[in-house]
Amino acid sequence: MKKLSCIIVDDEPVARKILHEFVEQVPYLDLQGKFENAMKAEAFLKVNAIDLIFLDIEMPKVSGLQFLQKLHVESMVILTTAFPQYALEGYELDIIDYLLKPFALSRFLKAVQKAKDYHQMKYTASNAIPSSYIFIKSEKRIEKIELADILYAESVGNYVSVYTDNKRILAYLTMKSLESQLPLNEFLKVHQSFLVNCSKIDAIEGNEIKMGARSIPISRNYREPVMKIIHQRLLKR
Repeated sequence: MKKLSCIIVDDEPVARKILHEFVEQVPYLDLQGKFENAMKAEAFLKVNAIDLIFLDIEMPKVSGLQFLQKLHVESMVILTTAFPQYALEGYELDIIDYLLKPFALSRFLKAVQKAKDYHQMKYTASNAIPSSYIFIKSEKRIEKIELADILYAESVGNYVSVYTDNKRILAYLTMKSLESQLPLNEFLKVHQSFLVNCSKIDAIEGNEIKMGARSIPISRNYREPVMKIIHQRLLKR
């Protein structure tokens, strides 16, 4: 496996130094840059593809959460903060893990191992023969779901609800984990909290996707990539 490229975004020099030292102790991490604010990190990410971002929350002008909400970030994200009250909002933005400052090296290693496992799982899934179904653990059951039956999925805190025509399955996982197991271009992220089955879309009206009586919002950050996929299948004169 190739090394995971990563950057550090934190306004505190001491925090950047500690994270730099921790990253250097992990053989599969490759540090590509350190930034004291979100604006500099955004400029870097526009021209560089990065696997993993270590992102502080409390920063001047643009917070870490505002940074995630604003950008369509494909990178994995590990939040680093001294404020535990942001944990739930962080998970709703599809982060890999949440490190509460001050954190020890052992806790840091657990977080980056999760990132490594997710990256490997995504790579394996993208190179595997597509399956027509997935298995999801829900409470004490393991549910088999046919991909063709899925309407959409919605993330709620640490859980994801998967909706079909006749049932809702609540699973303890992240949207990133679910997305990594689904075929690209068949399932589309339209919002930080929503993933839809393209074949189940009945119509698009303004910033909403219609599926029967259901309406799924398209967020401003996702509208451009969503419409790009739609236009690939749009009949023209």
